[in-house]
Amino acid sequence: MAAPRKAVVGPLVGAVVQGTNSTRFLVFNSKTAELLSHHQVELTQEFPKEGWVEQDPKEILQSVYECIARTCEKLGELNIDISNVKAIGVSNQRETTVIWDKLTGEPLYNAIVWLDLRTQATVETLSKKVPGNNNFVKSKTGLPLSTYFSAVKIRWLLDNVRQVQKAVEEGRALFGTIDSWLIWSLTGGVNGGVHCTDVTNASRTMLFNIHSLEWDKELCDFFEVPMNILPNVWSSSEIYGLMKVGALEGVPISGCLGDQSAALVGQMCFQEGQAKNTYGTGCFLLCNTGHKCVFSEHGLLTTVAYKLGRDKPVYYALEGSVAIAGAVVRWLRDNLGIIQTSEEVEKLAQEVGTSYGCYFVPAFSGLYAPYWDPSARGIICGLTQFTNKNHIAFAALEAVCFQTREILDAMNRDCRIPLSHLQVDGGMTNNKILMQLQADILCIPIVKSSMPETTALGAAMAAGAAEGVGVWSLDPEDLSAVMMEQFEPQIQATESEVRYSTWKKAVMKSMAWVTSPEDPTIFSSLPLGFFIVSSMIMLIGARYISGIP
Repeated sequence: MAAPRKAVVGPLVGAVVQGTNSTRFLVFNSKTAELLSHHQVELTQEFPKEGWVEQDPKEILQSVYECIARTCEKLGELNIDISNVKAIGVSNQRETTVIWDKLTGEPLYNAIVWLDLRTQATVETLSKKVPGNNNFVKSKTGLPLSTYFSAVKIRWLLDNVRQVQKAVEEGRALFGTIDSWLIWSLTGGVNGGVHCTDVTNASRTMLFNIHSLEWDKELCDFFEVPMNILPNVWSSSEIYGLMKVGALEGVPISGCLGDQSAALVGQMCFQEGQAKNTYGTGCFLLCNTGHKCVFSEHGLLTTVAYKLGRDKPVYYALEGSVAIAGAVVRWLRDNLGIIQTSEEVEKLAQEVGTSYGCYFVPAFSGLYAPYWDPSARGIICGLTQFTNKNHIAFAALEAVCFQTREILDAMNRDCRIPLSHLQVDGGMTNNKILMQLQADILCIPIVKSSMPETTALGAAMAAGAAEGVGVWSLDPEDLSAVMMEQFEPQIQATESEVRYSTWKKAVMKSMAWVTSPEDPTIFSSLPLGFFIVSSMIMLIGARYISGIP
């Protein structure tokens, strides 16, 4: 019997989406933007100390290999020839910092994740060196001096990890955000791997001048980061190198975007004034500001949106960043144990339809935009004896929406043109209760694409459109129309304002909670009885919330 003929599909483009919680590989038809197959692997996070968040770079790399291999197997099962895959794009969690040995290919320390707070003392020391009338860090990078960005993570590694210090002294060390680590490894690693990044990821390091689009010597000197460990900066859409491993060996890697920029491209926000909000581990609202840098007066970041080709113009964006969005649901599951799966939070919230006056500020890593208060900590307030786990689940979803409202308000003030609707994407948008809550709290329609994988789509579009690949047209008339689902506000604006003002009161109570994050003596003077009573209260509270008699 003759072998079944392979289906004629293509050309195809693959996208690696390396996030904080998982890695995915997805394959799209470049002519229709149809998602044909994908595979996902969940990742572990390590919390070695309070406020520290790390991941194993080798586990991340292995997850990419696994996702590519399994997706290719699934394509084969669909009778689709993987030789039709003409390009691969990479999208990644931004700011997360890796330093590795270019001779052995081994990481010299775990990846320090963007959420990590260990560098707060470094930030405070450096802040004192920045003249109040000349904040050259913000004027060059668009970023506030914060634990969020890569430069202070590199500084910590240089100050505290002897292996890193020695490798830098001997010229063996390479730095990269996750995109750099992956592209270097996938294009050969120690055997000629390409050490590069793109402008969107470089713009999140606090070492990159967003005006000249180059590493900045003054910034590198200020943070005392040697420039010879930094990757070459390329556009977001050009051939960086060829895959040297696996089933897709020989396929060009030709797209690279930080995850939020990839989502902006995937949402096709190519016009000035278009905005999107991505609900992932954190929450990220980006507004395209065109070819000009708009500096915020209300706590937002100025960042590079994309540069889709070596000779193409750069686009900028205003960004509001929320540290904890989907991560609060994971916390309810893994820490409190009130849900078994992330999807259950929607059912719990739907059963009560209200938080019953309970407000949840999930400032687990401090507060990002618009406050930038690393000393804030999470609180749940407004509790009564009536409060149960359903109300807390509802309050957790509401918290995501209130945080989005805060950054949308700031963006409207900076842009001076209020958004008439908000385009959304990310895993949490599958939660219909959350989407309706968001429309109610913003008092504008929420528009959700029927294609939830916009981050992957953006990376694939950049890869397929690259010079030398040319299988994906970015001309507006060629872009596929995407079906949308719309959520309209269903409550009065006055009710929304009352709830929002109460939320802001809760936020104020969460701020300046930690007075000295490095000081172990904060608790040393408290009597033993305090800890015994506190532990009993926490145990009783946890059992009550979980519905345990």
